[in-house]
Amino acid sequence: MSKPQIAIIPGDGIGPEIMDATISILESTGFEADWVPLDAGLAAIEKGKSPMPQETIDAIRKIGVALKSPTTTPSGGGHQSANVQLRKALDLFANVRPAKTLPGLKGPFSDKEVDIIIVRENTEGLYAGIEYMAHPDVAQSIKVTTRQGSARLFKYTFDMARKQGRKRVTVVHKANIMKLTDGMFLEEFYRAAAENKDISADDIIVDNCCMQLVTRPEKFDVLVTENLYGDIISDLCAGLVGGLGLAPGANIGENCAVFEAVHGSAPDIAGKGVANPTALLLSAVMMLRHLGHHEQADRIANSVLRVCSDGRCLTVDLGGAASTNEYKVEVIKQAG
Repeated sequence: MSKPQIAIIPGDGIGPEIMDATISILESTGFEADWVPLDAGLAAIEKGKSPMPQETIDAIRKIGVALKSPTTTPSGGGHQSANVQLRKALDLFANVRPAKTLPGLKGPFSDKEVDIIIVRENTEGLYAGIEYMAHPDVAQSIKVTTRQGSARLFKYTFDMARKQGRKRVTVVHKANIMKLTDGMFLEEFYRAAAENKDISADDIIVDNCCMQLVTRPEKFDVLVTENLYGDIISDLCAGLVGGLGLAPGANIGENCAVFEAVHGSAPDIAGKGVANPTALLLSAVMMLRHLGHHEQADRIANSVLRVCSDGRCLTVDLGGAASTNEYKVEVIKQAG
């Protein structure tokens, strides 16, 4: 295969540290790429740019693939999320978040086999951030659902489920209350299900889904949902398997794909050499598969499993005492 060009966003806080570790592990398998560093988040703001500069968006659009570390987004005031800007600008309509139990790591469901993929609509709904002040004392947020956006999400989900050998897709909604927006979302889901009868399809109300996830998570296979519900459910599922430090993510569009760690930038531990790069590393594994480099992807994924199962070289957040570099070296050794 030819050497691919890949955009990288080092990010804020611990971002540069986990990006360096991840690239070192990728390259240790023989994978080669032309890495193109781009600014976003606080790094861009410090240079007088917006949190997601237009030149960064244009570069990713041209390259087609990016690996992104976390960027900082303030709550309430301050700048808009760089992630939201990027997803909307590049029309990255499907957010894919696997949540899988790793051997050797203690969690609330260590005795069960959790293996769920959450597919979240990424550009519409309340999370799109369409807000305005109707009155000085009244703030409003608009939830937008389109048939086109829903249909392409469900087509992607059923196609992905089939390619990965999944047997069941469950749509998560609140159509009992939001009868027009979620109602149309649910309608489009069953339209897609009728065209994909080889895969079991059903639906569940979002509050019931959350309860079921924390009581019987092993019953779920693929969950597909709208933007805000998906943001909440995917973090909940990450908690089932050990936390956001283990949660990879991908943002998929028609012509671009951005792979990212979904946790925060953790400025409190930045520069201390203790950050866990697993989430970004597993996101990079998803990227390798997207690019067709399955042998390297398998080697890294299996190495992470062995390191976690062994338990001797885990970072502090996983109950160990290893530094970022020590963890990196062990993963490289196990992948060799």
